[in-house]
Amino acid sequence: MVMPSADTPLYNHPLPDIEQWLREQGCHQNSEALHEWHVEKTDWQANIALDVDSIVVRYLNAPPVGEDVQRVFKYSLSRQDLEEAIFSGP
Repeated sequence: MVMPSADTPLYNHPLPDIEQWLREQGCHQNSEALHEWHVEKTDWQANIALDVDSIVVRYLNAPPVGEDVQRVFKYSLSRQDLEEAIFSGP
């Protein structure tokens, strides 16, 4: 199976492709809530939820204040844009 090009809106990706993309970014799926994912990077971590019409990202203890920061991204954004926005950190 070939993944759609990076400039394709995420809503045009089959769910298995979205899940594979998240795995490639270092995310781990919650085995009890399959729509929830977690990622840990060197200087930040986040919970990612695949909602009905958007991806909800909650950066945990985000610098500089150490508070959680939530961002919501629509599936109409391209996979490349989402990757840059989500995985660049809070």
